[in-house]
Amino acid sequence: MSSYWIYHEKQESMLCGQHALNNLIQRNSFDPQQLSEIAQQLDQMELNYMAANNEGGTSSKDYLKRLQEGSGNVDESGNFSIEVLRSALMSRYDLELPNLLQQGLNKLEITEMEGFICNRSSHWFAIRKINGRFWNLNSTNERPEVISHFKLASEMQALMDGGWSVFCVVSGLPGACSCEAMMDQGLPQYWWKEEDLLEGKTNAMTRATDPWKGVGSGRRLDGGNNNGGGSNSKSIHDMSEEEMLQYAMAASLEQPARAEKSASYELTDEPLEGAPNAVKCNFRLPDGTRTSRRFLSSERVGVLYAFVESKCSQQKVELRAGFPPKDIASRRDDTIERAKLSGEMILSKLL
Repeated sequence: MSSYWIYHEKQESMLCGQHALNNLIQRNSFDPQQLSEIAQQLDQMELNYMAANNEGGTSSKDYLKRLQEGSGNVDESGNFSIEVLRSALMSRYDLELPNLLQQGLNKLEITEMEGFICNRSSHWFAIRKINGRFWNLNSTNERPEVISHFKLASEMQALMDGGWSVFCVVSGLPGACSCEAMMDQGLPQYWWKEEDLLEGKTNAMTRATDPWKGVGSGRRLDGGNNNGGGSNSKSIHDMSEEEMLQYAMAASLEQPARAEKSASYELTDEPLEGAPNAVKCNFRLPDGTRTSRRFLSSERVGVLYAFVESKCSQQKVELRAGFPPKDIASRRDDTIERAKLSGEMILSKLL
């Protein structure tokens, strides 16, 4: 019978976003420099979009204000945004990280999903299914903690009731570690033997203390030569910085789709937190400020326009979402669920 090992990076500085990704993937795939580069690319894409679409270009008040704000995707302490984590997973593993409240996901059995990343304020942590069991891999905990299938749904609900945002990976995560060779993909002090954890041993073995650990494999332990999660697989998101910026500029310069005039969209009262079918959307307003609001997933995308316009003295706006950001005017009559805008960052500019 194979022995499983569980990878659990511990907290360093404010790098919990990096630890959450690596604990989710179960290997040392991402480092601060890689995530910072993604954050810079996202920041530059936002600036390029504003420069191309705001009157006055790089001299406009909104552009200069955004520039003065600094990065919107990583702060000085190393805390990364959800956009950075999503882009990292997509570019390296072709994995999506939707919000658990996104409509369509509620039809799936939560215990059939493979992993979760949870966020509140500046803290991130991962929950991952390994060998048929779910493990809480919070980097502030001393060791991994098992979560029963019976308790998983209630604990997720408790997190969301407590103000946490929960994002999920339905399927496609790399396999868990069940052999010696796979352990070279993580740092030795962070591997825990599953059977020791399940038996509640106070001196549970890590690979750093395992007398039988393999030596001399010739492979790096920092993930740089990780064949299982390397960056050799090319996808549309796995581009050089210059390619990504060119792609973003091309998308931002697309002629905005002209939505047919339809019935006006009435902005109803904001659903209560935790209300059935309530989803949250995030916005960057034309003046550069950020805000968020809850909507019902069954509401039309048009109400997002109504909300932003209510913040702009009823001036007409253009909205863009996605990576790179694309105009969503043609989706006004789609539901927020169908347009997959739950939890997304939506950029706006005055027309």
